[in-house]
Amino acid sequence: MREFPKITDPIFVKKELKGMDKFFATKIRDERDLPFIYLIIKITFILIPSAILLYSPLLQGNLWWGGAAFHLFLCIIVFLGPYTLMLHNTSHRPFFKKENEIWNKYIPWILGPFMGQSPELYFIHHMGMHHNEGNMPEDKSSTMPFQRDSFFNFLHYYLRFLFIGIIELTQYFFSKKKNALGIKAARAEFLYLSFLALLCVFVNWGATMAVFIIPLLIIRLAMMSGNWGQHAFVDPDEPDNDYTSSITCINSGYNQKCFNDGYHIGHHLVPNMHWTDMPVELQNNLQKYSDNKSLIFEGLDFQIVWILLMLKRYNTLANHLVNINGNTFASKEEAIQIMKHRTKRFSKEKLQFYTQ
Repeated sequence: MREFPKITDPIFVKKELKGMDKFFATKIRDERDLPFIYLIIKITFILIPSAILLYSPLLQGNLWWGGAAFHLFLCIIVFLGPYTLMLHNTSHRPFFKKENEIWNKYIPWILGPFMGQSPELYFIHHMGMHHNEGNMPEDKSSTMPFQRDSFFNFLHYYLRFLFIGIIELTQYFFSKKKNALGIKAARAEFLYLSFLALLCVFVNWGATMAVFIIPLLIIRLAMMSGNWGQHAFVDPDEPDNDYTSSITCINSGYNQKCFNDGYHIGHHLVPNMHWTDMPVELQNNLQKYSDNKSLIFEGLDFQIVWILLMLKRYNTLANHLVNINGNTFASKEEAIQIMKHRTKRFSKEKLQFYTQ
C-alpha cells in the first residue's frame, strides 16, 4: 500500500488569455474547458478527413488497408478516450454560452458518430438513468447483480448491454413514466444503426466498418469495462454510499489525457463538479474518504483495474492502494479482504430489497 502522495493530476491555474484562447473564451461558458476546443479542432481536421479519404476512390488495395489501420489508430488510441470524456463533461455542464448553444450539438451529433457514439444516446443513458440510479439495482448498467472479479460475469454484462441494452433502457424510462425519453432513446439508436446499415449496403461496407462500426464496438466495450472498474467494489452493507460504491484513481496518465475521469467518487458526490476541481475536493475531504475506507488507487486507471480484477490480481491492486494517514486499512491483508468483500455478487433477495 502507499501513503497519500502529492497530486500531479491537472488543476486549473489562472493565466492571461491571448490569441485564440482569448477568442474562444468569449464563446464558451467556462474558460477551464478551453482544452475541449482544441480537441474538437483536432478531431474535425484530422479524423474526419481521414474518414472521408477511406470512402474516396483515392485509396485502393494495400494503400486502403494502411489508411484504415492508421484511421483506427487515430480514432481508438489517440482520440477515443479524450472525446468520450469531453462528451461526458459537456453532458453535465453545457459547453457553449446560451447565444452559441447551437454549437453544443456539434460534439454529439457531428463528432459522435465518428467516435462510435449514437447521437444523444450517451446523454440520455448517462444523465437520464445512470446518475438517477447511481449503480443501484434499477440502474440498467448496475454491476451489483454480478461477481465483479469474474470474466464470464463481465462477458454477460457486456453482451447484454450490446444486444438488449437499448430495450432495457427504453423499458426503464417507460417504467418511470418518462415515455418521451424512452421514445427518444429508441429512436436515436434505431436511426443510428439504420444509417450504418445503409452505408454498408449502398456506399462502402469496408469504410463503414473502419470508420463507424469498429469504433462503436470498441467504445461500448470500453464504456462497460470502464463502468465495471468504476463500480466493481460495492459495500454490500451500504451500496448507496458513494464513498464505497465507486473508486478513485489518481496520478495516472489517463487523468492527464481524459480530464480527471479517475475521480469517480467525487463525480458521484457532486455530478456537475468541474473536472479541474476534483483533485482539490479529494484533498479537502481526505478524512471522509478515510472514514469510509474508500478505495483510492495511484497510477492505475479504470481499465487497468478491470484487467486486474479479471485476473484476480488483488495483490497488485493492494500495492497501488492509497492508505490515507497510514491507518485507513490496518494491513495489506485487510485491504485485500475488503476488496474481495466488495466485489461479491448481490443476491436476488438483496437486489429486490434495494428496489423497494
